Amino acid sequence: MSSKIASIRLVSSHREVYEPCDDSFALVDALLADRTNLIEHNPKVCMEIGCGSGYVITSLILLLKSEVHGVHYLATDTNPIAARVTKETLEAHGVNADVICADIATGLDKRLAGSVDVIVVNPPYVPTPEYEVGMEGIASAWAGGENGRTVIDKILPVVDVLLSEKGWLYLVTLTSNYPVEICLMMRKKGYASRIVVQRSTEEENLLILKFWRDKDDDDKESKDKEEEISSPTFVSQFYKSLSLLMEKKQRR
Repeated sequence: MSSKIASIRLVSSHREVYEPCDDSFALVDALLADRTNLIEHNPKVCMEIGCGSGYVITSLILLLKSEVHGVHYLATDTNPIAARVTKETLEAHGVNADVICADIATGLDKRLAGSVDVIVVNPPYVPTPEYEVGMEGIASAWAGGENGRTVIDKILPVVDVLLSEKGWLYLVTLTSNYPVEICLMMRKKGYASRIVVQRSTEEENLLILKFWRDKDDDDKESKDKEEEISSPTFVSQFYKSLSLLMEKKQRR
C-alpha cells in the first residue's frame, strides 16, 4: 500500500514551503482509509487547496490512478514557491496536475462551480494573532488567526460553491478549531460529516473530517432541519465518535 502514496524522498522542498508533517500524513492516511470509497466514487475532478510541497495531491493521484481514469487534478496555493515545489514533486513521481498560484480558488470558483468531486484541504489552522494571517512565505501555511479559524471560515464557502452534487471534502482540523462548530456550520448548508482519522501528537490533536451533501435532508421541512441542527444530539454523536476513535487507538 505504501507504493500508492508519495515517497518522502521524492518530495521537493524549499525553506519557504511547508514540508510534510503529522497533519499531512494524517490527511493522506484518511485518503488511504477511504480509498475503496474514493474508487467507487469515480471522481472526475479532484482538487487540493493549499498544496504546499505537493505531498497530498501527489498521494491522491497515486491512490487513484490505477483504478480511476480520466480524472482532472488541480492544486492551488497562495505561495508561488509552493506552486513551483508542488510541480517538482509531481514530476518526480511521474504524475500530472494543473498547479495554480491562487488565494484558495480565486479566478477558478466560477469556472469550476459545482464540478469538483473531491477536495482536500490542510488549511492554516494554528491559532495565531490575526496580523499573521496571509503573511508571505511559509507563515501562510500555518497562521490561522483566532482559534485557527480565520482561513478555514474563508475556505468553506468557496468549497460549497466548488463541490459537485456528489462532492466530498476532506479537511484537517485541530480540536482547538472547534471542529464540532465547523460541522454544525456545514450541516446548515446541507452537509453530513464524520471523523475519518484522529491523530494525537505531543503538540496537537488532529482530526480529519469528511463532508458530503446529505441528500436525506432534501425532503425535510426547513423547520425540522433547524431543530435537528440546534439540538444537542449532533454534538453528542460527534464527541462519541471522537471518544471511540481515541479508545480504539489506545488499544493498539
